[in-house]
Amino acid sequence: MANKNLGTADVATSVQQTDSVLAEIGGAMRRVKVKDLSRSLNLSITSPEVYAYGIEFDVTISSTAATRIGNMSMHRTLPVQTLMKGCLLDDDGNVVDYLDPQDWTKATRDGSRGQVMVELPEYYEKFETDGNKRRAWMSLEPLAGFRKVPKRYVSAYQAYVKDNKLCSIAGVLASSNISRTGFRNAARARKTGSAEWNCHVYDIQRELYWLFAIEYAQLSCQTNYNAALTSEGYHQGGLGSGVVCDGNKWNTYNGYNPFVPCGTTDSLGNRSGVVTYDTGTKNGVTLGKVSVNRYRGIECPFAHVWNWTDGINIEVQAGDSGVSKVYVCRDPKKFSDTGYNGYTYVGNEARTEGFVTQITFGEYGDITAKAVGGSDSSYHGDYHYTNIPTATTLRGVLFGGSAAFGSGCGFVFSSSNSAPSAADASIASRLCFLPAA
Repeated sequence: MANKNLGTADVATSVQQTDSVLAEIGGAMRRVKVKDLSRSLNLSITSPEVYAYGIEFDVTISSTAATRIGNMSMHRTLPVQTLMKGCLLDDDGNVVDYLDPQDWTKATRDGSRGQVMVELPEYYEKFETDGNKRRAWMSLEPLAGFRKVPKRYVSAYQAYVKDNKLCSIAGVLASSNISRTGFRNAARARKTGSAEWNCHVYDIQRELYWLFAIEYAQLSCQTNYNAALTSEGYHQGGLGSGVVCDGNKWNTYNGYNPFVPCGTTDSLGNRSGVVTYDTGTKNGVTLGKVSVNRYRGIECPFAHVWNWTDGINIEVQAGDSGVSKVYVCRDPKKFSDTGYNGYTYVGNEARTEGFVTQITFGEYGDITAKAVGGSDSSYHGDYHYTNIPTATTLRGVLFGGSAAFGSGCGFVFSSSNSAPSAADASIASRLCFLPAA
């Protein structure tokens, strides 16, 4: 560092824990990280404005844009999101290898060295409701009122069943037409007697949404992809439409089955982006080129085909006076397709279909549809499906949408139309690993 008069140096309005300050230590001038200085002085780490970053939005305002809050420099460096990284995970949950962050294509991704997963780091989160305003925060520090999010793993691809085990491997088409129970059993088969391996988990779906929303300060993930940063150095735009197509053509093409090979976007490595894939012609039908998106190593985070999602059940009551109660379970040993034991009631789901205007939110930032009536360019920009039965029934929840639903797709797009036993060509899932506490 060149010599400089500190009295004339530019004034910093915010600092990160990894930044350094100059101090005299043991009679010599030394650099010390802000984090280490705070701890050495026994200072309380309490301020989210310094040690956290997030977004704020008003539920009465239809704009999909959110406002960045907290430490603005963290919105540029994204300390939580940048810790997301592709890896190979063995059946005991050990990382065999971390993949090249720039390009995964040269790595072995056929399952012989482990499942292709994205590591979600340990961090802390907080969700606040202040009248009509909602705030979502994240931090690498255990701030007052923040909840710990443990390190977990989610498949880079929509999952494939091989030898009766759920896999995350490249070069195949995702498996579909399997019930939620079937997907759960295939995932658990990776490690007999353990509940660590699971099909897609609601709590991870929720986590991915907020990771995206805070990174882009955007509630609608289908906003056009834009690789350029803003003048302030922030990410902008969204992840694009995802894999969408004409539903009638898709039916003729292959009967609503998956059609984009897993690993199509692996040249992007750990980065987000969009890759064009030419579907070619099948059964006399040409689907054309589709935009395959990727969020920090996670391919097709929405659209293409639905994801059966575990750890969430909805009690859909009959009749006009009934309600639809959302129950969430965060202990995989208690996941169930028949009841709510071990589940927590988090709020009521909207009783009609439509574009989502409000999500449940609450203390966990739950993303189930609370109210509808918007459009694909307002509020959250995602659709919601449900129907009212003639007798109270337990429903599972699909997330993400399929290619035929076009602009309705997204992280928040959900359907509570189906019992957990339902299976369909357009319904797949992902693979998750939740390390035992």
